[in-house]
Amino acid sequence: MTKERKELPYEARILIAFLLSVAVMAVWSYYFRPPPAEPPAQISAPAPSSTQPSATATPPNAASGTPPSAKPAQVGGAPAATATPAVQAAQEQTIVVENGDYRVELSNRGAVVRSWQLLKYQDSGKEPKTLDVVNAETAQALGAWPLSVAVADSELNQKLNDALYEVTPAAGPVKAPAEVVFRWSDGATRVSKRLRFDESYVVEIASSVEQNGQPVAHSLTWRGGFGDRWAYGHAEATFVIYRTAGALQQLDYSKLGQPEKREQWFQQPEAMDYAGLADRYFAAVFLADGADGAGGGRPVTGAGFTVWHAKRDHKTTLDKKEQTIPVPEVAVGAPAADALEARLFVGPKDVEILARQNPPMTDLVDYGWDWLEPIARLLFAFLKWIHSYVPNWGWAIVLMTIAINTLLFPLKVKSWRSMQKMQKLMPEMQQIKQRYAKYKLTDPRKQQEQQELMAVYKKHGVNPLGAGGCLPMVLQMPIWFALYQMLGAAIELRHAPWLLWVSDLSSPDPYFILPVFMAASMYASQKMTPITTPDPAQARMMNMMPIIFGGMFVFFPVSSGLVLYILTSMLVGMAQQWYLNKTNPLKKKPREEE
Repeated sequence: MTKERKELPYEARILIAFLLSVAVMAVWSYYFRPPPAEPPAQISAPAPSSTQPSATATPPNAASGTPPSAKPAQVGGAPAATATPAVQAAQEQTIVVENGDYRVELSNRGAVVRSWQLLKYQDSGKEPKTLDVVNAETAQALGAWPLSVAVADSELNQKLNDALYEVTPAAGPVKAPAEVVFRWSDGATRVSKRLRFDESYVVEIASSVEQNGQPVAHSLTWRGGFGDRWAYGHAEATFVIYRTAGALQQLDYSKLGQPEKREQWFQQPEAMDYAGLADRYFAAVFLADGADGAGGGRPVTGAGFTVWHAKRDHKTTLDKKEQTIPVPEVAVGAPAADALEARLFVGPKDVEILARQNPPMTDLVDYGWDWLEPIARLLFAFLKWIHSYVPNWGWAIVLMTIAINTLLFPLKVKSWRSMQKMQKLMPEMQQIKQRYAKYKLTDPRKQQEQQELMAVYKKHGVNPLGAGGCLPMVLQMPIWFALYQMLGAAIELRHAPWLLWVSDLSSPDPYFILPVFMAASMYASQKMTPITTPDPAQARMMNMMPIIFGGMFVFFPVSSGLVLYILTSMLVGMAQQWYLNKTNPLKKKPREEE
């Protein structure tokens, strides 16, 4: 005779559904990043395109990996303008611009950025240093640097980015506010770039390229990588972002085109608010010209950009492992062959800083699913308010947890009363289960068992969901999900220590101490809660759930801040349970053999 399978009670089903939901969250987060791209086949040296681009926005020169351009036009059949005097520097030099937030190193070879340090932040290396969002090793290997010029003619493109520009001022370091101007000419072609620095994270940029006195369509690029190269899956975590028609688009590296594949290039000639690169905590964004970095002044003109993007693959060594990483790049240009004017924001994805920009860029802070965003923003506002009084983010999380659990305490009391009623019904429920124990789960008569149980619940006014003690936990699920997203998006919690071994609340516990304590506290809380199922096997299963839950957080690590929240929630729940047991004890009943 085969052994009859036991049916799970309602509270067990709810708890299992909850654990599965959290497992889905952890697995989704762990596998959200696509696998690293395979190294591409060796690409032959670029050659100029044989086709002439049209005056409107067209796909860029696929061979050169540069954006569209227009051939210098002759107005009214007039001959080309006479050559201008050559303007170029005798040797390579660098100039440094500083303010309280950044230190930018510029080179006159190509008039590009060689380093952009954010002075208030450190990288995630084993020996942390001031964060430099320019990856010099990658940029040097690819021969591609931020703010390099891109034109369709590959030969001219190479010339402009290898040229030695005259730079004013010629010496540094320079304290912002300041203006740095680069000029170069070989007599026929003339290029200028002007960078105006102030005391914010925004730099005003103007550039122009002319041949024989006629403007040449060009773009300014951010190439060579961006962000904290030591963190979050390295370059795979860098996205191309752009916003048009009020909607933010975010493209990971798997959606970026290869430079040699013309059909994969993307162009957006419509009016665009901004476009650039971003990782989890930082962004380099070109904004449409027309307003200052503080969000005041002139309104955005809405003239828009022509935007293109791609990825190049680079072999490097990270964490003593040789890897091939994709390096996203993006460029913006004026829709016509005119001078380009834009603003460049390079800084943290801090909500307060992003809100001051024009247009505001608070949507760069990604709180995950849309339905979570209001909860996550509310939680962060509450947490930030607590932090204004308690200058440690870990203790602020603890206090926030206590406050939330205090608000949920009436629900716990209601659940407790349902449990009391459920215990009184245990003998009647056991009789019903014994009467139907001989039937298989597939037998239609098993449905009658459920109907009789539900009739008993209804008769005595018992809510089976609340009676299992899971209701407060289930109601906290949206908070857990939102907190998970918020801790991974709020830059204020990046590298924020709590105490002892917890040095970064946004990262997993390196020694898994918090998950172990969390599992132990859940187990202790389970033991303090009266069992409301008559089946010993089901009771054992319920007691195993905390161990399974803790193990899941070990194999699928989440931020230590989230684990701290759950651990504190369990400890507060144990204190509340002790209070209920002390003031309104259930009728003692021997536990079944486990």
